[in-house]
Amino acid sequence: MEHHCGLITDSKKPVPLKSISVTLSINDFVAAVAATLNYENEENIPLEAVFVFPMDEDSAVYSFEALVDGKKIVAELQDKMKAHREYEDALSQGHQAYLLEEDDYSRDVFSCNVGNLQPGAKVAITLRYVQELLLERDGALRYVLPAILNPRYQLTEQSGKSCLNIQSPIVPLKDLPYTLSMIATITSQHGIERVQSNCSLSTVQYLTDDKTSAQVSLTEGHKFDRDVELLIYYSKVHSPSIAVEMGMLDMKPDSFMGAPCAMVSFYPDIPEVEASKVCGEFVFLVDRSGSMECPMSTEKNSQLRIEAAKETLLLLLKSLPMGCYFNIYGFGSSYEKFFPESVKYTQETMEDAVERVKDLQADLGGTEILTPLCNIYKAPSIPGHPLQLFVFTDGEVSDTFSVIRQVQLNSKKHRCFSFGIGQGASTSLIKNIARVSGGTAEFITGKDRMQTKALGSLKYALQCAVDNISLSWNLPPDLSIKMVSPEHPAIFRGQRLIIYAQLTGLMPQVESTGTVCIKHTLQGKSLENRVTFSLPPKANANFTIHRLAAKSLIQSKCMGFDETSKEEREDVMNISLQSGVLSSFTAFIAINKELNKPVQGPLAHRVIPRPVMDLTMSWIPQSTGYRSPRARRILCASPCGASQRAMPKIKLCAYDACMEESDDLSIVGSEDFGMTAVATIEEKKKADSSTKKSNLQSERKAFGENVVVQLISLQKANGSWKLDEDLTKLLGSKLKDIKAENPAKHGDLSAWATVLAVVWLHSNGKDLKCEWELLERKAVAWLHDHAGSFIPMLVQAANSLLKSSVNPAVFGV
Repeated sequence: MEHHCGLITDSKKPVPLKSISVTLSINDFVAAVAATLNYENEENIPLEAVFVFPMDEDSAVYSFEALVDGKKIVAELQDKMKAHREYEDALSQGHQAYLLEEDDYSRDVFSCNVGNLQPGAKVAITLRYVQELLLERDGALRYVLPAILNPRYQLTEQSGKSCLNIQSPIVPLKDLPYTLSMIATITSQHGIERVQSNCSLSTVQYLTDDKTSAQVSLTEGHKFDRDVELLIYYSKVHSPSIAVEMGMLDMKPDSFMGAPCAMVSFYPDIPEVEASKVCGEFVFLVDRSGSMECPMSTEKNSQLRIEAAKETLLLLLKSLPMGCYFNIYGFGSSYEKFFPESVKYTQETMEDAVERVKDLQADLGGTEILTPLCNIYKAPSIPGHPLQLFVFTDGEVSDTFSVIRQVQLNSKKHRCFSFGIGQGASTSLIKNIARVSGGTAEFITGKDRMQTKALGSLKYALQCAVDNISLSWNLPPDLSIKMVSPEHPAIFRGQRLIIYAQLTGLMPQVESTGTVCIKHTLQGKSLENRVTFSLPPKANANFTIHRLAAKSLIQSKCMGFDETSKEEREDVMNISLQSGVLSSFTAFIAINKELNKPVQGPLAHRVIPRPVMDLTMSWIPQSTGYRSPRARRILCASPCGASQRAMPKIKLCAYDACMEESDDLSIVGSEDFGMTAVATIEEKKKADSSTKKSNLQSERKAFGENVVVQLISLQKANGSWKLDEDLTKLLGSKLKDIKAENPAKHGDLSAWATVLAVVWLHSNGKDLKCEWELLERKAVAWLHDHAGSFIPMLVQAANSLLKSSVNPAVFGV
C-alpha cells in the first residue's frame, strides 16, 4: 500500500480531525478505553485523511467502527495485506473506506485512514481497547493516553516502510487544531484513595460511600498537547486476586475464545532487605543522541536530559558495591565505552569514570542502539558476576523489534533495566527489552527524576527477588487448567505479576469454588498465598480477560515482519483473528458501499498534524549557531531530535508557512536533527569553539549547583569521605575548625568526615533520600569496620557541630 506525503496544514487548510473524545473505565488493574475521532471535511474536494498516533504497547485493540449519517459500520479484522487491497479497491470504486493498523515495526504506533471523505461529510471513528495498567514504584496504577509521537531513528532499511515515515505535518503544541475530552470512571474493591494527573482535572466525585467507585474528567477545552497521565492510588493492593470470565457461547468450548479465561494478579509485599552479597557486572548504556539535549519536561528551567543522565550516572557509580565490575557506554550514530572491557570497581576506576561522566555530551548524532548492544553481549561473562544492563534512552528508534530480539536472544545471561526518557519514548521498546530479560521498565516524564527511578532499579538489581514462582490449582472434577502466559522466573520488590490461564473441560452446573495457590521463594524461605474464586464464572460482554490474554500471547510470539518465524507468524495471525485483537499482521477494514460517487482523479491527502515538544531557544546552547530568525522558525517547526533518516525526502517548501526567506542561510542535515540551521561557515566555526564553554557550564550546572550531588561526588568507592578543604567548604566551615571538633583525637579522620557527611545528608537532603540510600549504606558499613564503638560519640559531635538532630539509629547504633 502506497503512503502519500501529506500537505502542511496552515490556517488556510482546515484539518479534517476536529476532536477526540475518550471514555475510560478502570477496574482495579485494567483499563477499558473507547476513543472516538470526529472528522469533518470542510473543503470542497473529497479527501483521504491519515492520522498516525501513539498508543501504549500493551493496548489490546479489539473494535473499530464508523458512524456515518447515523449508520454504524463495524470493521472486520483481516490479514493486513488483504485489508490493504480491499481498502484501495473500495476507494477506486467510489466507496468510503476506513483502515486501522498497527505499525509493522513497532507495537506502539498506529495509523487510521479515512478514505473518500466527501465535502461537508462528518464521520465519527471509534476504536476500543483494553490494557493492563503499569504499576509505579509508590504503588500507584498509571494510565497514559499518549499524545506525543517523536520521529524515530531507522535502524534498518526495512523500517523505512514504517507508517512513521508518512510526512505528518508538525505543529507546536499550542497550535494543535483538535481538542480532547476524557471522562474516567474508576472502580476497585480495594478502595480509591486519590487520583492525580499531569493535566487539569475536575474534582474527583465518589459514587459510593465506601469510595470503591469514582469519576473524574479533564477540564473542558483541553488541547491534546501532551501525554495525559492518571495516577490512581488504591487503599490496599498487595492482596493476590483472581478474575475469571466465561468464554463466547458460539465458539468451540476448548477454543481460545470459547473456554473460560482466568487472570491471576500477584503483587507480593516484599520487605526491603540489605543489598545482596552477590556482586555483579553493571553496564550502563546511555543515549547520547542529539535529542538528549532536550529538556526533561516543558516546565520552566527543566533539567536537560543529558544533564540528568550525567547526575544519574554519578549516583549509580557511588552506589555500586565494592567488588563488582562495571562499564559505561554512550551511543548515538556511533558508540563509545569508558573501558575496553568491564573493570573491577575500585577507588581508581570509580574516579576515572566520574571524571569521564563530567565530559559527556549529547553529541553522537542518531540513536543506533543495536551495535553497542551486540558489543556488550559478545563480551565474555565474568564468573560469579551476573550481567545487569541499565539502558537510558528517549526511545526514538523505529525498528524496535530488532532491538527486542537481540535482548531476548541474550536473556539467559542478563537482566535489562530500561528507562524511557521524556514524552514520546517508545513504550514498545522500553517495556519489551525489560520484559523479555526479566528486568523492570520505567518511564520518566513531567517532573519525574531520572535519578530517583534509576537508583530504585539499582536497589532491585542488588536485592533478593521473589523466585521459583509456581501456581497450583484445585478445581472441580472434569475441569483442568491450560497456562497462556509464559513462565516468570522472578519478580522484584514493587513489581506485579499477571498470569493468564484457560479453564478447559466441563464447567459445574451448580455453584462451586476453585482455588489457586501461588508458591514462591524469598531469601530461601518457601511462601504461598491461596485465592478462592467462584464457579461458574460470570459472563463479560467485552471479554476483557480473554483479550488481554490474547495480547499477552501475541506479545510473546510476535517480533514484527522481519523477526518473526513463519510458524509463529501463523500462530499470531490465528490468535489475532480468533480473539479480534489487532496485531502486526492484521488490520481493521470497514467499507461504506452506500456511497457510490466515482472519484474524479486522485483523492486529496490530508495527514493529520501531530504535536511535538515545543523547541524554544531557551534549551539550545548559544554555541550551536542557531541565531537567524529563519533558523529559529525551522527549529520551532521541527521535532526535538528528529532524525534525518526518520524523515526522508523532506522538502523545505513544506515549511514555507513557518519560515522567512533568507539568502544567507544554508540548511544542512544532521543525524539527530531533521533540519539544522547554520548561518555561515565562519559562524559554525565560532559555534564549535564556544561548545567547550557550553560544556563547562553544563558540567558546573550538573555537579556544582546541586550541593547534595557535589557532596556525593566526594565519596570514595568504599563508602567513606576524606576530611579535606572540598568537604569542609560544603559543610560551611573551615578545615582546621572541623579537625578541632573531632572527638576521637587519635582516630581515623575519614571516620569523622564520613559521619559528618551522612549527618549533613539527613539534615539537608531529605527530599532526595531515595537517591543516596545505597551509598549511605556503604558509608555506615565502612564506619562499623573502621570506627566501631566510636560511632555514637562521633554522631553526637556531628549533630552539635552541624546543629542537627539525626538519630544515632541511622548508623546502626
